[in-house]
Amino acid sequence: MIEITFPDGSKKKYNKGISVLEILKELPQKVQHEALAAKINEKSEKLNDKANEKLVDLSAKLNRNAILKIITFNDKEGVEVFRHSTAHVLAQAVTELYPYAKLTIGPVVDEGFYYDIEHEPFTPEDLIKIESKMKEIVDRKTPIERTELTKKEAKEMFKDNKYKLEMIEEMNDTASIGGTGGMGGAGGSGEAISAYKQGEFIDLCRGPHVPHTGIIKSFKLMKIAGAYWRGDQKNKQLQRIYGISFPDRKMLANYLHILEEAKKRDHRILGKRLELFSFHDEGKGFPFFLNNGIIIWNELLNFWREEHKKAGYIEIKTPVILSKTLWETSGHWSYYRDNMYTLKIDDEENAIKPMNCPGGFLVYKEKLHSYRELPLRIGEIGHVHRHELSGVLSGLFRVRAFHQDDAHIFMTKEQITSEVLDVLRLAEKFYRTFGLDYHLELSTRPVKSVGTDEQWEQATKGLKDALDSTGKLYKINEGDGAFYGPKIDLHIKDAIGRTWQCGTIQLDMAMPDRFDLNYEDKDGTKHRPVMIHRVIYGSMERFFGVLIEHFAGKFPLWLSPVQVRILTVSDQFNEYGVTLKNLFEAENIRVDVDSRTESVPKKVRDAQMDLIPLVLTVGEKETSSNTVAIRTLDGQVKFGVGTDEFVRKVKEIIKSKAIEMKL
Repeated sequence: MIEITFPDGSKKKYNKGISVLEILKELPQKVQHEALAAKINEKSEKLNDKANEKLVDLSAKLNRNAILKIITFNDKEGVEVFRHSTAHVLAQAVTELYPYAKLTIGPVVDEGFYYDIEHEPFTPEDLIKIESKMKEIVDRKTPIERTELTKKEAKEMFKDNKYKLEMIEEMNDTASIGGTGGMGGAGGSGEAISAYKQGEFIDLCRGPHVPHTGIIKSFKLMKIAGAYWRGDQKNKQLQRIYGISFPDRKMLANYLHILEEAKKRDHRILGKRLELFSFHDEGKGFPFFLNNGIIIWNELLNFWREEHKKAGYIEIKTPVILSKTLWETSGHWSYYRDNMYTLKIDDEENAIKPMNCPGGFLVYKEKLHSYRELPLRIGEIGHVHRHELSGVLSGLFRVRAFHQDDAHIFMTKEQITSEVLDVLRLAEKFYRTFGLDYHLELSTRPVKSVGTDEQWEQATKGLKDALDSTGKLYKINEGDGAFYGPKIDLHIKDAIGRTWQCGTIQLDMAMPDRFDLNYEDKDGTKHRPVMIHRVIYGSMERFFGVLIEHFAGKFPLWLSPVQVRILTVSDQFNEYGVTLKNLFEAENIRVDVDSRTESVPKKVRDAQMDLIPLVLTVGEKETSSNTVAIRTLDGQVKFGVGTDEFVRKVKEIIKSKAIEMKL
């Protein structure tokens, strides 16, 4: 008999050799229906011990005491298993339709999955055929079975596929190759090579996979692209087919709806149309902010500075270029060198900073701090540079130079919970101002880490106590913390339901030691401060991009580059329009005048295309009565509003940073 422990701590004995599927029959119907794979831990009795967990098929047999967790689409691993299984269905469909096609690799990626195939270029019509064939394969409900091959058997089986043979050749006796099937590659110990069969189709793969093809109920092939074998331009160009899949049709429909909405909100398109920012070949990955963009940028900065001053932060600015020795002390030179831009100054090796922290530590070390100064909150809007590969650059979301709203908080151990709580309150104020909802995740000690058990326990407890005191739900990611400490991540949700990881609160137990940071206690002895790294915007460039898409370019009044546009009915009212412009500018309201000899309806349409929040029409009636006619971007219309009343109301809306205007 063996004893199986479940995630809730309950235990039950079973006969040796029982499969996960057989155990699953005793679990609730909902779990049975949603199960895709399982995680087992046969080496430790500790729940959530990620180091000893193994992802397996539901058909896997258990022969020793183990901790068992059923994996569903709600788990990251479940999504990967489901989508990689879909990639195998895609591969089978291609080989059934085009027998001479050569399969290579088919991994899961952030946007779904893909499979690279040697074949003449596929057409959109081909995708329709492949998708139809995939539906046939799903309807067959063919079992997906794991099998193991020797190297010799694998070579014989894939003798007509030079790509698979190349990967098989690269396998050694103790390690597996990566990428064959996208779930880490085929492999095993010794000469064992794992593969998965579904009917007549077989592909090298580590797995695991869903039990049968019928589980993959909802999918769509998204696009075709070219890709070189192993990313090398010297190799043959392959055809890459991208797809997405979900356990039910509603999830797919919602995903496709979000994609359509995202196209309308694409910050790259809106950024160009609204003249916010641009990119140029002369500086790939380095954004140029235009005047309209700088107006919004400065409003975001002003808001940040105002709120941080209220919260007791001081602001510093550290150099962009610092010496190699500093980056060696911080560890970046060893672990991050490939992502850093370096240069020589006076024959000394230097680097453009990829992070702000080391410069901040030098500022802290300028004098010995007293316990009375703690907590010490030091903020910096630091300009950092990181070398990103050209293929991953994406508008403001992925750039090579960006600004981080970093802050480093130095404190005593006793101040951890209260300081974390203050950061969470500050983050909430920021996100609520922009109408962004968010959720929290706590990541705990990873397998490889620095610091003692006691330090980790105290640090994790400090973060957990702060989260508990908020009364908010949060997710725990066991083992996903940074090597230097546990962390809280804040994931914001935009107007169409997409989530973005922006804010983070990280406890660091490595850098105070590396930089010999101290404070003087009541008795005159020196102690290490506890340190928090934290950001709220994260990357300001990325947050800017998120806001463009969240608001679809229709910024709230306080952020809008042009807050008011005055439309004159004809030339004889231009003077009144200019008078109003001067009046509004004196009250720090951003305004322009459209005095073109165009019809009023055309001027209104143009203002709407420019996403101007407030449009004022002035003609004979308004000029004679010193009033304005107001039209808002969301369709509100109001006539005969006095200029003083209008200015008062606009200033009130701007000051409150209201998202919606009510005139």
